[in-house]
Amino acid sequence: MGLPIYLKIVEDIKEKINSGDLKPGDAIYSENALCKAYNASRMTVRKGLAILAGEGYIYSIPGKGNFVQQPDSSIYTLYYDEMNNFINSVDQTKLLEVNIIRPPYNLIDSLQITKNKKVILIRRLFYTDGEPVAYDVKYLPYYKGMPIVEKEIRYATFPEMVSKNTSLFAIKKELVISAQMPDEEIRKYLNIYNELPLMVVEQKLYDIEDKPMGLGITYFRSDYCKLYAEASFRDKTTHE
Repeated sequence: MGLPIYLKIVEDIKEKINSGDLKPGDAIYSENALCKAYNASRMTVRKGLAILAGEGYIYSIPGKGNFVQQPDSSIYTLYYDEMNNFINSVDQTKLLEVNIIRPPYNLIDSLQITKNKKVILIRRLFYTDGEPVAYDVKYLPYYKGMPIVEKEIRYATFPEMVSKNTSLFAIKKELVISAQMPDEEIRKYLNIYNELPLMVVEQKLYDIEDKPMGLGITYFRSDYCKLYAEASFRDKTTHE
């Protein structure tokens, strides 16, 4: 069975853009021209153009038409899972602490809470083949009656910790990645005896109303962590 006409329009224009026949800034065929070329209604043509615009291939200027978008080479998709990265996987965790605490001043601002709002503190160690590879700290706002199941916390990723009350699809995630030398406490936990820097990943989660749901900081030994990102328009697929 052949593609619906609107998807045929999408794939044909994508092919011309990816092959270089249509370059950034070039005008796309007018709606009238596409209607005639594909023997399609204006609604069908607009559906195809809307998909191309949504995927970042084209943009529209009212009264002038549609044009090929300039790809933003600064935008990458970063693949991050605190339990698995490009060169290493965690095969064991150790739960160091689960406590309900009063928030320090930096958390009050970061989590947008009051000084009287309690916070769940979770500290873990991650291991690979018996070797400690990361020190992990999580802060979650505490709500009265909120269950704390240590067995579930021990192996859960950060989004999984907060997804009990919120769909994973509704969670917005932010990452900040930096390099840092370990302090004495982290040196001991990770068995670091030289000037080995850490890869520090700070992860903040938000609900659908952009309210912070938690803050996590994972300190990776840099010799056990490598992150991967990619930027490509060619891999985008269209769904009916």
